[in-house]
Amino acid sequence: MQKMKNLKKFSIIFLLFFFNLTTFLRAEVIKSIEILGNNRISKNTIIQFTNIKLDEDISPNKLNNIVKDLYDTDFFSDIKISLNRGILKIEVVENAIIQSLRIDGIKKKSLLEFIEDNLSLKEKNSYTENSLKKDEEKISNILRSNGYYFAEVISKIKQNDNNTIDLIYDIDLGEKAFIKKIKFLGNKKFKERKLKSIIISEEQKFWKFISNKKYLDLTRISLDEKLLKSFYKNNGFFNVSVDSSSAKLLNKENFELIFNINAGERFYFNKLNLTIPDEYSQSNFEDIKNLFIDLEGQIYSLNKIEKIIKEIDKIVLQKEFEFISASYSENVIDKNKIDIIVSLNELEKKYVERINIYGNYITEEKVIRNRLLVDEGDPLNNILLNKSLNEIKSLNIFGKVTSNVADGSDSKSKVVNINLEEKPTGEIAAGAGTGTSGSSVSFSIKENNYLGRGIKLKSALALSDTQVKGSLIIDNPNYKNTDRSLKTTIESISTDNMSRFGYKSDKTGFSIGTTYEQYDDLYFSPSISNYYEDLETSSTASSAKKKQAGSHFETAVSYGLTLNKLNQNFHPTDGFSSSFYQTLPLISEDYSLENTYLFAKYHSLENDMVFSFKFYAKAVTALGDEDTRITKRIYIPSNRLRGFESGKIGPKDSGDFIGGNYGSAINFTSTLPQFLENLETIDLSLFVDAANVWGVDYDDSLDQSKVRTSTGLAIDWFTPIGPLSFSFAKPITKADSDVTETFRFQIGTTF
Repeated sequence: MQKMKNLKKFSIIFLLFFFNLTTFLRAEVIKSIEILGNNRISKNTIIQFTNIKLDEDISPNKLNNIVKDLYDTDFFSDIKISLNRGILKIEVVENAIIQSLRIDGIKKKSLLEFIEDNLSLKEKNSYTENSLKKDEEKISNILRSNGYYFAEVISKIKQNDNNTIDLIYDIDLGEKAFIKKIKFLGNKKFKERKLKSIIISEEQKFWKFISNKKYLDLTRISLDEKLLKSFYKNNGFFNVSVDSSSAKLLNKENFELIFNINAGERFYFNKLNLTIPDEYSQSNFEDIKNLFIDLEGQIYSLNKIEKIIKEIDKIVLQKEFEFISASYSENVIDKNKIDIIVSLNELEKKYVERINIYGNYITEEKVIRNRLLVDEGDPLNNILLNKSLNEIKSLNIFGKVTSNVADGSDSKSKVVNINLEEKPTGEIAAGAGTGTSGSSVSFSIKENNYLGRGIKLKSALALSDTQVKGSLIIDNPNYKNTDRSLKTTIESISTDNMSRFGYKSDKTGFSIGTTYEQYDDLYFSPSISNYYEDLETSSTASSAKKKQAGSHFETAVSYGLTLNKLNQNFHPTDGFSSSFYQTLPLISEDYSLENTYLFAKYHSLENDMVFSFKFYAKAVTALGDEDTRITKRIYIPSNRLRGFESGKIGPKDSGDFIGGNYGSAINFTSTLPQFLENLETIDLSLFVDAANVWGVDYDDSLDQSKVRTSTGLAIDWFTPIGPLSFSFAKPITKADSDVTETFRFQIGTTF
C-alpha cells in the first residue's frame, strides 16, 4: 500500500516536471526584432504595440497575443509572425488611409454633423471593412430614429495609387415613416390610456412638429416592448409576453403600430431561499433573509427583486466577499406562486488588468470611468461589472452599452472591453395647456452631454396667464468625482397676481444644490439660494400690505429629507413616501422660517383598484418684527382641494385673498377600474378632499380658520389631442367668503 502511494506521488511530480520542462523548451529568448512591410508606421511604434522587449522569454501564447494586439490597432490588414533562433520577424500589410470622406444625400446640416461625429472611420484614419459595416449600421439607425425608415445607405470606395482611398456614403433618404395609430391587442388587463403612458412612441398629429417619437423606429419599438414587459412584471404578471409588435403599412408613409400582449395570471412570491458557500457565516446575510420574510405573500415585482440585488451588492462591496457571484432562479408553484432561490457562489480569483473603452467619440473617457465600480487592479466581480454597465446606461447618452472579458497577460488577469455607441443627446420640447385655471405654453432646449462631459444643460421658458418664467439649469451628475450631482439653477420669474391676490412680483436669482441617497431609500437634498425680488401691491391694499412693497434681497439655505418606499415612482400602486423640507434665511430683510411636510400612501387590491392617502402641511413663521412677505404666504395647491377655485379660500384683506401662515390638506382617492372598462382611453376615480388655510401674523382679525371639504368624481381621458383631466366636485363644508368651483378641467399636449 505504501509503495502505491509513493508511486502515485512520484507520478505527479514527474508530470509537473515534464510540463514545466516542455514550457521552458518551447519558450525562446528574443535577441533581435525585424519589421517588414511597414511604410507609414515606424518600426519603434510597431514594437511598442507588441509590448515586448529584447532578451525577454517569449512563449507561443505570447506570440498569439502579439498578433491580436497588432490587429486591435486597426492599422494592419495582414500580419505574419515568426520566431527562429532568437530573431522575431513581424511582417505586416498596412491598411489603406482614408484620404477623403463624403456623405451625399443629406441636406439637413445638424443631422449631417451628428452622423459625421458618430462615425468611427474618419479622414486620415486607417480603413477597415469591419468598421465600415459598423458605420453603415450607425447611419441607418440614426436615420431611422429621425423618421427615415426607408433610407438606404450605399458605400462607395475609390482606390488611389498611394495606398489611400476616398470613401463616399451615398444615401437615399426616402419618405419619412410616421406612426398614425398605436393599438394594444390581446389579454392586456390594462386600458390603452395606461399603456400609452408607458411606451415612448407616440401617434403623429399635425401639431407635433418637434417630437421625433412620432417616427417609426425599430430601436424605439424594442424599448417600448421592454418598458411594457417591465410594467407588467412589476404589477405581478410574471408570464407576460409581448408576443409580437408589428408595423402595418397604411399608405406610403403612415404605419399602424400594434402590440399583441398576453398578460397571463398575476403571481405572488411564495418561498424565498438563500444558498451560500459553507465557509461564509449566515449572520452576514441577515438583511437579505429579513427582506425575504417581508416579501413572502406579496405580489411579484421586478422592483422587489431589485431590492434583493441591492442588498447583495452591499455585501459584495465588502472586501471579504469580493470573489462572490450571485444568481437567482424563479420556480412556478401552484400556478400563480413563485419560489425565488438566490445562490451566492465563489468565483475563480481573477483580477482586472486593463479596462478598454471604445466608441466614445464625443464623450470624455473620464465621464465613463467615473461610473465604473471596478478599476484596473481590482478583483473581477461580475456583479460589480454589471452594475458598472448599468451606471453607464443610466447616463442616457449612449444608444448601446456592451462588454466582453478577454484573457490578460497571465492566467490570473483579465481585460475588460466596454463598447459604446453614442446617440443624439439634444432635445427640443414644447407644450401647451388650457383649463378652468388658465392657459400655459412652454418651450425648452436640453442637452444631456454638454461638451462631452456628461453635464446636463437645460434652458426653458414658460408662460401662463399670470406668470412668465425663464430658467437655465446646469446639472453635473458627478461633481468632482464625488458621485453626487450638483445642480445650478438661474431663473427669472415675473408673476402678476394683481387682479387675484393684490400683488405683482419680479424675482431673479440662482440656487445651487444636490440630491443623494444618504441611507437606503432616504434621500438628502441641501441647497443654497440668492434671490432679488421687486414687489408691487395694489392701490387698494391695506397699509400692512403696502409696507411690503419695494425691493427684497435674500440668501437662504434649504434642505429636504425624503424616505421613498414606493414600488415605483411613476403611477405607484403600493408603498409610501414621506418628505420634509425646511428653508432657513441667512441674509434677509424679513426673516421667516418655512417648513413643509408631504406624505403619500398607496395600496392596491386584487381587482386593480388603487387607494391613496395624501397629507400636506406647510408653515411660514416670521422670525423678527417684520411680517411674512405676501409672496411667501401659503395657498393650498389646486390639486389638493377640488371644488374650490385655486387660491380662493382663507383670509382676505381689502377684498384680496392673502393666503395664510399655515396650510394643510388631506386627500383620499380610489380608482374605479371596473367602471366603463370597455372605454380604453378613460379612467375614473372617486375622491374626498379636506384643507384649511389660516394665520395672519400682521392682523389677527383677518384670520378665519375653517376646514373645507369636498367630494366628487375625477375623469382622466387620453384624447387625440392629449391627456384631459376634469373633475366634478361638491363642497361639503366651506366659509362664506370662499369661491367654489363645481367643474374643473385641464388639457395639455406636446409638440
